[in-house]
Amino acid sequence: MEVPEKNNEIDATTVPSNEEKTELESKLKLKKKLKMKKKLEKETEKAQKRGVCYLSRIPPHMDHVKLRQILSQFGDIQRIFLAPQESSARVQFKRARASQNQAYSEGWVEFANKFVAKRVANNLNGEQIGGRKRSSFYYDLWNIKYLSKFKWDDLTEELAFKRATREQKVALELSAAKKERDFYMSKVDQSRASNAIEERLKKKQKVQQDSVQVEKVIRHFPQTKPIAADAKQSKPELTDDFLDAVFGGS
Repeated sequence: MEVPEKNNEIDATTVPSNEEKTELESKLKLKKKLKMKKKLEKETEKAQKRGVCYLSRIPPHMDHVKLRQILSQFGDIQRIFLAPQESSARVQFKRARASQNQAYSEGWVEFANKFVAKRVANNLNGEQIGGRKRSSFYYDLWNIKYLSKFKWDDLTEELAFKRATREQKVALELSAAKKERDFYMSKVDQSRASNAIEERLKKKQKVQQDSVQVEKVIRHFPQTKPIAADAKQSKPELTDDFLDAVFGGS
């Protein structure tokens, strides 16, 4: 009888209860939260050390890859964003340059160190880009400026705001175009209905005119002369000699 008691003791020590399970789960959740908090703190510290430079003009045929290759020699670059040109400006650029490459109007470059970003902006602004002489932007000048107290999150918020305003503008233009189309279609329907009514009236008037003409023809139909009048004119007169011969007169 002692063996089952030992087994019961072993089972009691090895199998955790529901309370112990909940405690373990809560501890694991706390550890995960602490890890995430530390990661966020590290990221915020890194973000505070970063600096953003603004490029007011992007030379033709330059993209984010070429820009990174040029600026990475001055410092560690985290992120680059280039804003594409609008449709009208892109069409003018293609006509002038006859190029099929993507054209950009402005850009932002994030450096890992804000002091490096400030030094790069101060040293390169207004200077020739240089590089290989065969490159199309060899003689172009840098238009770069360091944005003090500006973070990448501010850029994302600004881009999201611009996107929302652009979508709202497009929605308004679409609604206005739809209203114009509906108004035009209603006018077309009204003109069609009025034309159909006019055609029906014309047909009705034509039918009435034809019926009136038929009635006039029937009413004024020429009649033949009476037979008695003709008989009087064509009947021969009886002479006295003929009467005497018939009745035996002397």
